[in-house]
Order: sequence, then structure tokens, then C-alpha cells
Amino acid sequence: MDLEKVERSFTTHVVPVFPFRMNHHQTLFGGAALQWMDEVAFISATRYSRKRLVTMGSEKIEFLQPIRMGDFAEVTGKVSRVGTKSITVEVRIYMEKMYEDRKELAAKGLFTFVAVDEEGRSVEVG
Repeated sequence: MDLEKVERSFTTHVVPVFPFRMNHHQTLFGGAALQWMDEVAFISATRYSRKRLVTMGSEKIEFLQPIRMGDFAEVTGKVSRVGTKSITVEVRIYMEKMYEDRKELAAKGLFTFVAVDEEGRSVEVG
């Protein structure tokens, strides 16, 4: 694994949590969080490989604490493993109170991507 490429591939995205993203418990809907995690992981993996990638799977997704309306959700992605044809990205979501100076880990997980050619056949990451 190329550590310089890992550093360059680090991705972060901050999203304000507004009412249309809430579930019936008035916390962030898990599906929205998973979408953000997959998107950030995809960007990190693509920045690392500069290849066409598809999501192969996710694992060890943990929702550690709720994110409430008015919080910021900071989603980060960092390449954690590079195989011959796949890349795994560790993704974390930090909950940040809009009017407080604190940030806490709210969710984490691993996302794995496979490099593919124009016809969708797996290829080496490179």
C-alpha cells in the first residue's frame, strides 16, 4: 500500500442535519448515513486508485450514538487496505453540535470496492 496515496485519498464531507433527514425518533435516518458513508468511501478509493470502482460490500457498520437535527455530520474516509483487485476504506461519521465546540464519533464502518473495466469485469487496482 502506497502511504503517500493513502494520505492524498483522505476525504471529508460535512453535512448539516435538517428535518427532512430525520427518522421517526427524530434522529438521523440510518439510510442517509449509509449513503454518505458509501459516497465518501467511493471518493477515497477512487482518489487512491484512479480506476473505475464499484461497491463490493460493507461490514462492521456501527451506529454508536444518535445524530440529531441541527447537528453537523462530518464523514471521513481513509483507505485501510489495498488488495490486487480491491480497496477497503474505513469511514467514520463524527457528530458535531452546531453551537458547541465538540465532536464525537457517531458511526463507523468498512467499505470495499472492486476495480472494473468498461465491461464491468474486475481488473487490478494497480
